[in-house]
Amino acid sequence: MFAGGDVVYEYDGTLDGFFCCVFESFRRKETPADVRPFCSPQMTLSPVRSIETDSKKAERVRRAIPKKLSWEGMTLLEHAFLTFLEQKELFMLRFVQLGFDMGPNVMRHLTHDTVAALLKAQRHLYNESHRYKQFVRFSVSGKVLTSVIKPLNQVLPLIAPHFIDRYPEEAFLIYDETHGMALVYRPGQWAIVPVDSFERNDPDEEEQKYRDLWCEYYDAIAIEGRYNPKCRVNHMPKRYWEEMTEFCRERKPGLRRNDAPLAGRRALNGE
Repeated sequence: MFAGGDVVYEYDGTLDGFFCCVFESFRRKETPADVRPFCSPQMTLSPVRSIETDSKKAERVRRAIPKKLSWEGMTLLEHAFLTFLEQKELFMLRFVQLGFDMGPNVMRHLTHDTVAALLKAQRHLYNESHRYKQFVRFSVSGKVLTSVIKPLNQVLPLIAPHFIDRYPEEAFLIYDETHGMALVYRPGQWAIVPVDSFERNDPDEEEQKYRDLWCEYYDAIAIEGRYNPKCRVNHMPKRYWEEMTEFCRERKPGLRRNDAPLAGRRALNGE
């Protein structure tokens, strides 16, 4: 394990950029005090080292990790990068250092703080992705199906195969408002791209009719004697309601973008 330092690494926020931070850490034999994107709003009194993204260095690290840590370890890193875990890059860097020291056995070192934190964040990513496979609601905008979601984690890469398989002949767009990204699909092609902003058109008469019908159906199948709001919230947390058609008559304004980290910490802590 390398000696800790007071320097802060800054990188471009991409996975290749992070791998270059790993490369620099091993080259200098140091563990930085923090690793964060250039756009991070946090202030620091520590010296800052800007790490440029070099595809050759990133590829060297990308090839070395599966050999040293196993493909399972590589998957954990890729998925941890999609989570909202605070200081995730620093945890990931420490995990790589630990893995190079222990080998594939690092994945069984479940009591280690670094491994436990990454696995917990990965589970939260998986759970949230699973929920969004169920809770995404599309609206018709022209000839395109559109949806807006506000996840805590970057779930688009995990839910993309599900919706592409489900709607192979439809053009659709799922906009992640929290992270400013969109999954864009048309038959035979798809991509996840950065999007600064997205505004859906107001529903036309036919779209509104189907929304109203869906709300009426949802109300009609409810069994009054089995009404259990606590159970419903357990299975369908309120932060998902804002974009769900069936709650159009009872939902309240949802989380603001800046509220997501706080809500996420509460979710991880079981609150």
